Amino acid sequence: MILTTLDRVEPAAFADRTGWQAKPEGLCRGEICVPAPGSLRDDGSLDVSVAAARLGMPVVHDEAHGVWAVGPATATGRALSTAVAADPELVTRDGSPFRLSSLHGRKVLLVAWSSY
Repeated sequence: MILTTLDRVEPAAFADRTGWQAKPEGLCRGEICVPAPGSLRDDGSLDVSVAAARLGMPVVHDEAHGVWAVGPATATGRALSTAVAADPELVTRDGSPFRLSSLHGRKVLLVAWSSY
């Protein structure tokens, strides 16, 4: 979620982007509610810095561009819930499919490059 401020965010926008709804009892997603005193303000806006701290969401500020990035909620406060990597199917130079899992048990060095 990218924001220009963490102070007064519409709860509906926060819920649309994160799935967490601000209610008087706390921040709720389905049947799970996390107490978050101070996150829902008297004027109906949401203080995202308080909500993010209660939900274990990582928050990063890009001062040069004046934006905040809020990551997904986690039980531990860390972005990764597991250390298991995805197994993408890549295409070799000759066009045949290749999966990284075929190299299981071997050391692999991945080099990525982009022009932008």
